[in-house]
Amino acid sequence: MNPDAHTLWRAPRWAFAILLALLGMLGPFSIDTYLPAFSGISTSLHATPVEMQQTLSAYLFAFAFMSLFHGSISDSVGRRPVVLCGLVLFTLASVGCALSQSIGQLIFFRTMQGLSTGAGIVVARAIVRDMYPPSQAQQVMSQVTIFFGAAPAIAPLLGGWLLGVSGWHAIFWFLSGVGVALGLAIYRLLPETLHQAQRQPFHPQALLAGYWKLGSDPRFFLLALASGIPFNGLFLYVLCAPAFLGEHLGLPPAHFFWFFMLSIGGIMCGAWVSGRVAGKLTPKRQIRNGFVIMVGVGCINLLANLLFKADVVWAMLPICVLSFGWALMVPVVTLLVLDLHPERRGMASSLQMFIGSSANGLVAGVISPWVMHSTVGLAATSVGMVCIGLLAWIFIRKRWPEIGQQVHA
Repeated sequence: MNPDAHTLWRAPRWAFAILLALLGMLGPFSIDTYLPAFSGISTSLHATPVEMQQTLSAYLFAFAFMSLFHGSISDSVGRRPVVLCGLVLFTLASVGCALSQSIGQLIFFRTMQGLSTGAGIVVARAIVRDMYPPSQAQQVMSQVTIFFGAAPAIAPLLGGWLLGVSGWHAIFWFLSGVGVALGLAIYRLLPETLHQAQRQPFHPQALLAGYWKLGSDPRFFLLALASGIPFNGLFLYVLCAPAFLGEHLGLPPAHFFWFFMLSIGGIMCGAWVSGRVAGKLTPKRQIRNGFVIMVGVGCINLLANLLFKADVVWAMLPICVLSFGWALMVPVVTLLVLDLHPERRGMASSLQMFIGSSANGLVAGVISPWVMHSTVGLAATSVGMVCIGLLAWIFIRKRWPEIGQQVHA
């Protein structure tokens, strides 16, 4: 924690949380806002469905790759320069997307967007721990999650409206405007939170030593699995939403938003509860409660799908409860990850994000196509992902029982 933190931000903590949440929202906005325009872009640029999918894949791969470095660089040069440079690149890339005249140009600029958007969410986690002691940091992270949770619900609606009013180019012009506005806000409001004495040397040997230190620490890897893999129990349903909602539940596309509202509502409620119990329950108990909820509802969901045909009356509720359990425990696990090696919080955030993004990519590209046409397969895979995270946490508790034992002060 920065010893001068109390002098850097005098406004309410919720205002700080909103600023950081807006940074993190760049990622979902960059994905979800342009999804309604897939067919319009395809027609305009004469692109095939495979080429349109590449505009998303290029973004995701670039995001995962660069997430390895955003936090590490911020450990050396400071948080503000990395965030501001990321916003400048994001804005320029968005302008490039808006001006693209071919699918190749759009893929290139989408890659540039992916390289830049991770700076916000990766560095924001380290900023929170720079500024606040553990219990307050958990409250701020929970608030960030609450505000951040609104992005996936707002972005597609906004993208669809912009598409109908002005065409697909307007979506990327809007993202350019977001980049400019957020860049100005960060420049004016966000202080440099990394103390000069806490900065790490910026040269290859020091960076490689840092990566080796974190990557070879089994506690770090297991904690990253405990938070990242269970998320895919929810993310799997999001990826398979067209098949799950349309094919299995018989919902028309106009009603898909109910599923996203329930899922996002679960995340926001879980994050709110996590913030309320910060400093009152041990991290171990909070994480246990989250896993009990996720495993319990996952097993109920699997049993229900084995016994009954999926119905819209009940089939979406387990995903809502699952998202609640995940949001209840993930702020705590993230703090444990960041505090394993306090001198490398930015790098820890980078590696945690990389592990989570890689798991998301594996689920999106390999697992979801195999299970999307079976509600039993979806339910079994979902609870299986939660159980992988649970096993990682159980191993940590057996091998390092001191982790998560103390109530955050």
